[in-house]
Amino acid sequence: MKQSLQLRTSQHLALTPQLQQSIRLLQLSTLELHQELEQLLTDNPLLERLDDPLDRSLRLLSDGAISQPATSNEAGADIPPGQSEAAPAEADGYDGPAADTESTSSDADVDWSDAGRSKAPDDEDARPQLEASHCTLRDHLLEQMRVLVLEQRDRALVELIIDALDENGYLEESLEEIHARIPEELEVELDELQTALTLLQSFDPLGVGARNASECLALQIKRLPAIPLVTRRMALAIVENHLNWFAQRDFNKLKKALLCDEEDLREAQTVIRQCNPHPGAAFAADTSDYVVPDVIVKKSRNGWQVSLNNDVMPRLRVNAMYANLLKQGKGESAMGAQLQEAKWLIKNMRQRFETILRVAQAIVERQKNFFSHGAVAMRPLVLREIADTLGLHESTISRVTTQKYMLTPHGMFELKYFFGSHVATEAGGEASSTAIRALIVQLTGAEDPKNPLSDSKIADMLGEQGMVIARRTVAKYREALKIPPVSLRKSL
Repeated sequence: MKQSLQLRTSQHLALTPQLQQSIRLLQLSTLELHQELEQLLTDNPLLERLDDPLDRSLRLLSDGAISQPATSNEAGADIPPGQSEAAPAEADGYDGPAADTESTSSDADVDWSDAGRSKAPDDEDARPQLEASHCTLRDHLLEQMRVLVLEQRDRALVELIIDALDENGYLEESLEEIHARIPEELEVELDELQTALTLLQSFDPLGVGARNASECLALQIKRLPAIPLVTRRMALAIVENHLNWFAQRDFNKLKKALLCDEEDLREAQTVIRQCNPHPGAAFAADTSDYVVPDVIVKKSRNGWQVSLNNDVMPRLRVNAMYANLLKQGKGESAMGAQLQEAKWLIKNMRQRFETILRVAQAIVERQKNFFSHGAVAMRPLVLREIADTLGLHESTISRVTTQKYMLTPHGMFELKYFFGSHVATEAGGEASSTAIRALIVQLTGAEDPKNPLSDSKIADMLGEQGMVIARRTVAKYREALKIPPVSLRKSL
């Protein structure tokens, strides 16, 4: 093949570093955003936070002199004029000051960090607040063992069984398996382990040391106070012999097996419901996960108002000292690149929150009925509708609504919650799947416990309201809402 030179022109989409950073910041959650920001602050010395706790501390200059804490006006005076394009006013709350700092509020110069120092040293609020130590299930059982068990050998066996308990207080291993792990020279008999287990099962909480749910409930029923003897025996018979029927709410089989009437069975059911099938769960060290909203919706005279949550908006600026050095031509070329990166980050951060606010406002505008009447008034909404309204791409709306949360009078919701599929109505309109789920919750919550609604009955009731929906669709929504089937919702 003969070689030749050819000149061709073509168009292709190139993602600049600034655009890549903008896309990445947009899809991050609030927690991930702050983690990313901490890394960028560490890597770029020209970038700093206005809400930094060390922002107003004394600084040592290059000539050895001590610099007093600079106010926002003084800091903005040293920033090069070119920064004003990327760094908006400090009053915005999420990024750095502009060159026109005279328009900023005088309240920004107040050092609120000293507001609490006027309290007396012995003031309770001034003392460090220490978190209380967490008591685990093992610690709770060992504390009882030290009081109730005196023999050293018995203590060792009880502690051995305690170490074999799971987080719910159940004994996962059998006594034979525990006995096989004990060295033969200790001469521990299986009966000694059974005695230690019986002693452990008398500890608090009730039901600890059980080997299955049936034994756990039986241990608690035996020690419940003020229970009639007949009712106690019937409850024990149910949990020891017919627990599966009780879990499946097959009350007809229970009445035939126990030769009792409905009133006696109802009393036994009340006793069983007083028991806790997971006695050790109260000592779990699970920490609560909190969601911080990105936007807040409030009711005002003019309707529903959407605002950004200032607590999650970082306030950034370019370091005035380094920027002044670059302005005087004393900086290195690498610092010039870092200055540009800092300006890009401030601009992209501002653009991120502005986009979130615009999308949230568009959602609230289309879901006014939800905010006024609840989930039953939710209207169908797709990403493309918001994208066309704001002039953005559908993928951008998807990034904005992922892991971003809105605080409303009805609770905290992810922005994706307001989007959903639709179901046709007899009038030719559309009903949101979220509204249908809310109706299913209302119908099952108001049903007769003795005669709960089946999926077919719920579909018929929704059809009476003009919503054409199949039984299998009702079953799918019910399972997504974690509502038990009709057999498990039936009660005496």
